Amino acid sequence: MIKRMLIMLILVAAVCGGIYGMWMRKIEAMSNMPPPPPDTVSTTIAAYDNWQPQLEAVGSLRASNGADLAFEVPGIVEEIHFNSGDEVKAGTVLVKLRDDEDINKLHSLQAVVDLAVITYQRGMKQLPSQTISQATVDADKSELDAARANVAEQQSLIDKKVIRAPFDGRLGIRAVDLGQYLAAGTTVVTLQSLDPIYVDFFLPQQALEQIRIGQGVIAKVDTYPGQDFPGEIAAIEPKVDSASRNVRARAVLKNADLKLLPGMYATVDIATGEPQRYVTLPQTAITFNAYGNTVYLVDKGQPGADGQPKLTVRQTFVKTGETRGDQVAILEGVKDGETVVTSGQLKLRNGVPVLVNNSVQPSSDAAPTPVGY
Repeated sequence: MIKRMLIMLILVAAVCGGIYGMWMRKIEAMSNMPPPPPDTVSTTIAAYDNWQPQLEAVGSLRASNGADLAFEVPGIVEEIHFNSGDEVKAGTVLVKLRDDEDINKLHSLQAVVDLAVITYQRGMKQLPSQTISQATVDADKSELDAARANVAEQQSLIDKKVIRAPFDGRLGIRAVDLGQYLAAGTTVVTLQSLDPIYVDFFLPQQALEQIRIGQGVIAKVDTYPGQDFPGEIAAIEPKVDSASRNVRARAVLKNADLKLLPGMYATVDIATGEPQRYVTLPQTAITFNAYGNTVYLVDKGQPGADGQPKLTVRQTFVKTGETRGDQVAILEGVKDGETVVTSGQLKLRNGVPVLVNNSVQPSSDAAPTPVGY
């Protein structure tokens, strides 16, 4: 029994020794392996930039005067005096409906007026001699007034068969043709006054103390990227919408070149204070976490075999401020002139070596524009 136990112990010791030897050889092989290459990152130099405190809103453009012109009465189009896209002055005749029957009726009613005038004047001459009663003269006067009212009513009907430009502006595309029958209310053409032009936008109620009448604004539309359209606030709604808690405001923009058109979408920037200086970084440089926002700073170490200093990274917490496009303001944690990693942070940890390659940089535009615009 003792002999069997000794043999078993020897076999177990041999197996354990073999396993130990294998692990030692693996450890020795791993220790002789070359270190992994440094992680490649892109970097930027933290620098101060001027930040203008401002409110940003979304709005829509509308004409200072705009209307879809239509007739109040039905009829057949007889005359068209404009072309699509014309610039017209107030009072210009645009479209006329057929009015022959109405004019003939007006002449008939005018004849009744003429007869009523003669009858009334004859009665007034006979009244002093009492050959006619005062009641008859009064009845003649009433008939004359009624006849004149009928003429005025018929003239008003004829006037309604002519559309004139109610204000200066640019006409849209003609929507009717000669000989076409139009029902009352059918749109003939749109007329828009484009200079100046309004932009209506909404702001949260908390912004009310920061805006005032006459305050400058800058409007931007994606139709003209990179171009600013200055203006000023002209009106602020005297009530706050109870559903959204937003207040409506209107700004007036100069539009001498008529680039801006009613219905366009626009963003509105409102400067609300003096410019401030902040260290600015691309948003991609910040690792946002629930326990705090961090960045990786690049530190220079001792020169290597190639004579170049080795670069390592160090993680640090930062306090961020407002964002502006692709940029974010850093209030604490990064100093002017420090080198900050802008991409490749996921594979980093404190003290690891890195290789900097800035051939491709993440966007850091204060006013980015979608690709294709």
